[in-house]
Amino acid sequence: MKRKEKYQHVLDWFRNQMPVAETELMYSNPYELLVAVILSAQCTDKRVNLTTPALFKRFPDAASLAASSSEEVFSYIRSISYPNNKAKHLVGMAQKLINEFGGTVPKKVEDLVKLPGVGRKTANVIASVIYEQPTMAVDTHVYRVSRRIGLVPQSANTPLKVEKELIKHIPEHEIHKAHHWLILHGRYVCTARNPQCVTCGLAAWCSYKSKQ
Repeated sequence: MKRKEKYQHVLDWFRNQMPVAETELMYSNPYELLVAVILSAQCTDKRVNLTTPALFKRFPDAASLAASSSEEVFSYIRSISYPNNKAKHLVGMAQKLINEFGGTVPKKVEDLVKLPGVGRKTANVIASVIYEQPTMAVDTHVYRVSRRIGLVPQSANTPLKVEKELIKHIPEHEIHKAHHWLILHGRYVCTARNPQCVTCGLAAWCSYKSKQ
């Protein structure tokens, strides 16, 4: 099967089976999502969602977070992975957000990556989720699922290579949604260990099962 055909079948399946696909992180504005995504690095969304209510109550905006200290922030996120580094990143991010962007979360990836704690993946998430830009954040789930299904060649062996391949083949207006399709499929069906190939709706077009 040609890759173009595979994309057509896979995307059609997602459109029908998952018409609504959104982040599972809880947030009410761009600032909160930015904080949540920074915290989610190497941590589950569930754990982040348990942590952020108290954090957002104490720091409802970038200004209050910027005026705080990493020690105080640490006390709210101690249950998150790498709390020391993330506490420093959050305070630094808020200060830069205030000083250079007027407290507004920027739209452009090249501006977002200037913020402490914000790498390309995090920047792509913000640009995609908040501003619905055609950016593809490649986390472990997107990387694994796209390679297993065969949406990208095995030679696409870095997140950036996978990102470029996916953007090349997915319609621009659906890239922001496809990001969530792949994440959710990887989180609940195409898991790292014991993927549910027998019941997977994409099995007919997937390359992974042929290697079992």
